[in-house]
Amino acid sequence: MTPKVAIVHDYLNQAGGAERVVGTLHGMFPEAPIFTSILDRSTLWPSLRDADIRTSFMQHLPGVGRHFKKYLPLFPRAIESFDLSEFELVISSSSAFGKGAIVAPHAFHVCYCHTPMRFAWDYDRYVEREAFGRLQRAILPRVIASLRRWDLATASRPNVYVVNSSTVADRVKRCYGRESEIIPPPVDISQYTLSSVDAEYYLVVSRLNPYKRIDLVVDAFNKTGKPICIIGDGPDRPSLESRAQSNIQFLGRLPDADVAAYYARCRAVIFPGEEDFGIVPLEANASGRPVVAFKRGGALDTVIGGQTGVFFEQQTVEGLNDGIARAESASWDKLRLRRHAEAFGESVFRKRLMELLNRTVSGLRV
Repeated sequence: MTPKVAIVHDYLNQAGGAERVVGTLHGMFPEAPIFTSILDRSTLWPSLRDADIRTSFMQHLPGVGRHFKKYLPLFPRAIESFDLSEFELVISSSSAFGKGAIVAPHAFHVCYCHTPMRFAWDYDRYVEREAFGRLQRAILPRVIASLRRWDLATASRPNVYVVNSSTVADRVKRCYGRESEIIPPPVDISQYTLSSVDAEYYLVVSRLNPYKRIDLVVDAFNKTGKPICIIGDGPDRPSLESRAQSNIQFLGRLPDADVAAYYARCRAVIFPGEEDFGIVPLEANASGRPVVAFKRGGALDTVIGGQTGVFFEQQTVEGLNDGIARAESASWDKLRLRRHAEAFGESVFRKRLMELLNRTVSGLRV
């Protein structure tokens, strides 16, 4: 029989990679309602604008749109408050809370885990990313300890974990003691094109947060004087601009079409940080351009050293500049790079997820 499906997601108040996955899930199951703690319709991906989205009690809390992080202790309760008793298949999209959804005893719960709860399992790095005040930093450890206990207590709720990379698979195993299947998230290949124009500039596409290590890029290109364009914004931008020489251009946030044009003409894309998955190397390849990537995290699943890009081992100026030099001395086939990215397209994601559902959901045909 065809199951009645529901989708659960942590929160829909931003448009990131996790929300793009929810948009693809909606495309696969257009009749499935999406349950989420809070919603900001102005941030929705176009693929979600016609969805049946159902919010929790948190939607009506004062100031939750701007100050949702102050309500952190309430998110588990919000996710657990959803009545999912009528659904045979629940697919949660979770980087924190969605995996804790309570489903009917007869239901099957598949969790697409973007990462285990980062603020519970990687607290120091999380605090580094956020501009918390002194009072918040004093209170947070007790809040986080409580959330970590909840996270562990709910780790057994999904029947199956699906993850976006081997890095996250290792993390799920370490944190939850659970095995998982790797299905990389969908990449929208269609918006990227090849160009015959080969410009001299390098490119970074990133939010400007400390952990993204754009400071390393600035220092490396200050040393060589090579031209580079940095697309993106964030709290680190003022300090990065103040230390950058004139060969480094900060372009801020740009429309998608403009970003695609910069990808298509650049010499190579620099990917200096450690990410759970990291979609940027595939966007570069879809544009026919190689990537110079730090050899950690999700890049290990998306970059083939010497074929679609070059790895550097150490997050140092010397390590990055050595990687750039090796990329300059190699020859790159734009069509081959494009074909590599196509293996991560949306149609591939849909096919692999459907195969997993049909293989694991006992007695149901999705």
